[in-house]
Amino acid sequence: MILDKSANMIRERRSQHRSHVCADLEEMCSDAAQLKNLILDPCVVLKVTKEEGKVAERKERKEAFQAPPPVIMFSGSRLNSSKGLRRQKRDWVIPPINVAENSRGPFPQMLVSIRSDQDQDISIRYSITGVGADQPPNEVFNIDPVLGKMFVTKPLDREHRSSYHLRAHAVDMNGNQVENPIDLYIFVIDMNDNRPEFKNQVYNGSVDEGSKPGTPVMHVSAFDADDNTTANGMVRYRILSQMPHSPIPNMFTINSETGDIVTVAPGLDREKVSQYTIIVQATDMEGNLNFGLSNTATAIITVTDINDNPPMLTSRTFSGEVPENRVDVVVANLTVIDADQQHSPNWNAVYRIISGDPSGHFTIRTDPVSNDGMVTVVKPVDFEMNRAFMLTVVVSNQAHLASGIQSSLQSTAGVTISVQDVNEPPYFPTNPKHIRFEEGVPAGTSLTTFSASDPDRLQMQQTIRYSKLNDPADWLSINRTNGQIITTAMLDRESIYVKNNIYEATFLATDNGSPAASGTGTLQIYLIDINDNSPALIPKESQICERMNRNVNGVNITAADADTDPNAGPFVFELPNFPTSIRRNWTISRISGDYARLGLRYQVYLEPGVYEVPVIVSDSGNPPLSNRSVIKVKVCPCDENGDCTTLGAVAAAGLGTGAIISILICIIILLSMVLLFVVWIKRREKERQTKQLLIDPEDDVRDNILKYDEEGGGEEDQDYDLSQLQQPDSLEHIMSKPPGVRRVDERPIIPESQYPIRAVVPHPGDIGDFIHEGLRAADNDPTAPPYDSLLVFDYEGSGSTAGSVSSLNSSSTGDQDYDYLNDWGPRFKKLADMYGGGDDD
Repeated sequence: MILDKSANMIRERRSQHRSHVCADLEEMCSDAAQLKNLILDPCVVLKVTKEEGKVAERKERKEAFQAPPPVIMFSGSRLNSSKGLRRQKRDWVIPPINVAENSRGPFPQMLVSIRSDQDQDISIRYSITGVGADQPPNEVFNIDPVLGKMFVTKPLDREHRSSYHLRAHAVDMNGNQVENPIDLYIFVIDMNDNRPEFKNQVYNGSVDEGSKPGTPVMHVSAFDADDNTTANGMVRYRILSQMPHSPIPNMFTINSETGDIVTVAPGLDREKVSQYTIIVQATDMEGNLNFGLSNTATAIITVTDINDNPPMLTSRTFSGEVPENRVDVVVANLTVIDADQQHSPNWNAVYRIISGDPSGHFTIRTDPVSNDGMVTVVKPVDFEMNRAFMLTVVVSNQAHLASGIQSSLQSTAGVTISVQDVNEPPYFPTNPKHIRFEEGVPAGTSLTTFSASDPDRLQMQQTIRYSKLNDPADWLSINRTNGQIITTAMLDRESIYVKNNIYEATFLATDNGSPAASGTGTLQIYLIDINDNSPALIPKESQICERMNRNVNGVNITAADADTDPNAGPFVFELPNFPTSIRRNWTISRISGDYARLGLRYQVYLEPGVYEVPVIVSDSGNPPLSNRSVIKVKVCPCDENGDCTTLGAVAAAGLGTGAIISILICIIILLSMVLLFVVWIKRREKERQTKQLLIDPEDDVRDNILKYDEEGGGEEDQDYDLSQLQQPDSLEHIMSKPPGVRRVDERPIIPESQYPIRAVVPHPGDIGDFIHEGLRAADNDPTAPPYDSLLVFDYEGSGSTAGSVSSLNSSSTGDQDYDYLNDWGPRFKKLADMYGGGDDD
């Protein structure tokens, strides 16, 4: 069989090449001599009659692999040394050489013999080039250079390479080409040496249960590496086995050419058989089991579920009970069975209440694990309104039933739910309750009655008591028995406890049940505003330029009023009549209902400083309320942008550059004095340790001077006059200076008037003279630093209504003997001289 098919292939291919060669020869061959030079004459073969052709075909088939190798002659083209190449019509077309794959040899095996008609005249060397000769893979073919015989050196594999293209060359002994190269085509003839191979060893497919015959299921495919144009590569499929054999052994069939698997019989039922395993065989040689090669694969077919089984409740009636006023409570469980695939839309149950619950107190939720229906309370039930519920429930699947499947009578059931009575808390019918009152109502005013109701009116008769739960401002009280609300303080709308004009308080109503239950109620009091708050000026401080355009220079002022319209704006801004300097220097102009501008009058210039300007603000209430507020205005020099300069800000604050320098110098001198005092103390201590005391410590004057715990007598008992340290009797020379801030602690630029010195009785003490000299030096030297300068902070007037404390007498009447003071030692000698009896009096 293999030889016949190979001979047929050779015959077909030779016939094709002969038709082409014949056409070429008729055009190329001009005389019969050239035709005679050809050993292989394809034209003559083509002229054989049909009968002769049949005989030749049988002979060729028989001797396909036994005939001797053909001889291939070079074409009639010649190379002449004098004339060069001369072409005589067209070259011959050489038929292809066919070589069967997987040949067993022996090797090298001769294929053809190549020769030139000039080999009788000269010595010729033959060679071949191309893939398989001098190109990879090398040395598959070689040629005898003298005899021109071409050999194949090894077995060929058509699946690796199906054809080769070589060129044959003829040269003389000097290497000169004597013939044109000829093309050699070598075709590898296919042999059935490859089995069909499936793309997968296991194929997975699916088909719905209940499918009709002819329903496509899946597709399998195998590939054969042999030539698919021959029987070697033509694959056919068949089913070897099916497991299980239910309901019949042949539930499926396969298209032998395409590999499509379809159903062939009805009766697929997932609830009986959920999966089939099929062994599929692929055979080449067009399925011929005697000569073909085969291979197998496994096809797993899953029967998919359809909703062909309606859910059925396990009972026609169910029951449960629920306490009143409870929600999210499961009161009954409904069980169901379904033969479809679990946890799929065909199995998942959906429960619906079709009657018995018009108010929507219940819902049925599906347990995702067990598929049971859980009857759940979603809206509180009231025992006083409904003591029991009779529900009608129907169950279905998420997916619709398959075509032709009817729902079961067991898909509907009745559910009886009993309601249990419990002690319910009292409730306020109106909650929250809204009332309106004007603010400012006095304490003891009855506002309203905030009473609650008890829902337990059928089986329980209970008493309700009221109490206050939350009263932020503690303005209210509630009657314990009837719920009357009475004020305990005046209501104020501007209180921090009032939000958006509403004051909110919470009250508690409690019954005497067992256990006791309580309910809360909220009372919201809307407070109507009255004009009980005067406006306040805004801002409290500002600044203004001393010399600027009066039309743009000024302070924008407004007011804040805790009241609301119409008891707030628009506001009226006025300057007071007293003191008169206010209206003389300042002016107010109205901008809008809530704003005004405060500025200096035209051609009025004030020295830099801070001025307190009183302003009277009135609201629009009936009657209106007024308030006298003070705004501190800082007058300062400004730059071209209208901003206070740094020097101007310091000057306005009342502190000059000279004063700052003086303060720094004073601090440095003070620190130096402290350092000198510490050095002096250490030196005295050192002298006291090295020098022996000459007098008794009791009579040591230095010890008396350094005693810190003693206080001296009054002003009249001192040996020096301190009157120089008092304020002067008159400040007329200070008040006569130009307006501005008076500075007396800075170095004067010009001589200033001296303060009058109070007349005192001359005292011979050294301390008085020292103080007078210091004051005189400081007053007469205008460049002296202000160490001892007089700082005027506030003048309180001269003299004192109380007089001197030295004028106080003893509360005892009559003469008192102070002679015992002489016995107290030298420290009381002075006191004994003043009050004791003796010649000194």
